[in-house]
Amino acid sequence: MEVKDTLSATMKTVETREGKRMNMFVCGPTVQDIPHMGHARTYVFYDVLARYLRYKGVRLFYLMNITDIEDHIITKMQETGQSWEQITATNSAEFFNIMGRLKNNSVNYYAFATDYIEEIISQISRLIKRGYAYEISDGVYYRARKFKDYGKLSKQNLDQLMTGARVEINEEKEDPLDFALWKKKKVGEPFWSSPWGEGRPGWHIEDTAITESIFGPRYDIHGGAKDLIFPHHESEIAQMEVISRKKPIVKYWIHTGHLNVDDIKMSKSLKNFITIEESLKTYWPEAIRIMMLSIRYNSAVNFDEKSIIDAQGIAEKISILQHRVNGSDARKSQHSSEIVGRLFEPMEDDMNVPESMVRIVSFVKDSLAKPHLDEEEKGEIKFILGEIEKVIGIVHLPPLPEKSMQVLLDLRNEMRKGGDYGSADRIRDSLKSLGIHIEDTAEGSYLWW
Repeated sequence: MEVKDTLSATMKTVETREGKRMNMFVCGPTVQDIPHMGHARTYVFYDVLARYLRYKGVRLFYLMNITDIEDHIITKMQETGQSWEQITATNSAEFFNIMGRLKNNSVNYYAFATDYIEEIISQISRLIKRGYAYEISDGVYYRARKFKDYGKLSKQNLDQLMTGARVEINEEKEDPLDFALWKKKKVGEPFWSSPWGEGRPGWHIEDTAITESIFGPRYDIHGGAKDLIFPHHESEIAQMEVISRKKPIVKYWIHTGHLNVDDIKMSKSLKNFITIEESLKTYWPEAIRIMMLSIRYNSAVNFDEKSIIDAQGIAEKISILQHRVNGSDARKSQHSSEIVGRLFEPMEDDMNVPESMVRIVSFVKDSLAKPHLDEEEKGEIKFILGEIEKVIGIVHLPPLPEKSMQVLLDLRNEMRKGGDYGSADRIRDSLKSLGIHIEDTAEGSYLWW
């Protein structure tokens, strides 16, 4: 398996350590608000990456941080009058709830930044000791130009670098590029004790303190959205390589493209901000996953009505096929195993999930087109769908009909056999109005939600 490494800008073979072990860290959300579709775009991909690595036998530990103290959270406190604890507790709980509903279930551990204040202070102290950080009136800053490789991840020259998002201008700083490691408290802001006075950590130092604490100075995969490359991930490298005196800090940097809404990047300021909760009211979680996985992970995904409706249609076809084979036992055979291998083969090439999706859709359509499936075929299809669900999470599994519904279905089948199609259609239409769909085939009718 090969992946495109952002740092080297080359394809690199994914190699495990002893015991087929790997550690992966993905930048989690800043929990000042509820999850949006941009989160779905990023975290669905890393969920599938984690699932696929484990499917291949890798013993993967997947770590994600939760930023529960940061400038945006301070702003939210000022806007709402709520404490930072109230804001972050509410939004963290909603994030976990939404991730569960989206089937993003592969994270081993969520690390909250405020649980690692001691480790953050330790890292800042070591950076000061080595001459890479200095204290001024409002906090402690990192000397970016002193780190000669600053800019290597984003492929920017120091003289060309502009102060970007979350890089504050301060006349006391030695250089505009220097970034905050510790921010001294202001009136009304949450704070913790430190050798530099009461305050709170800067954004970049949170992640390296967490990963060093859990993984040590080096690990295998670091993921996140492309807009984190600079300054966030660039600054992580600068911090950790100085602290550990080892490089690179990770073997593979993998970055996802952002989400567009009607071909425009999603943004609250543009009022095209879509929450995951809103989308789940209308569409299945599998449809959201399919849409997010339909474009290569490092390209932008466009969220528009046609895209999500098309994805919902694919999810429904997969669900219909699942219902047709529900009563059979999964059958793992040489034939079914070979099909699974062909479906997942594109993922060996830089996680080309869109091509796997094309192959899956073709397999589903071909299976649905068969007028009759014998028990062996049903068992093989059930096994294949089970593997698809295990790795990609796109098989919708609604509850089986209650006995009363099965009686109604049997009655409708008898009507159709007797030629009373009008009554049969009225039953179908009445159930459809309740969100219960019927699929008619040569073998009989199936209920699915």
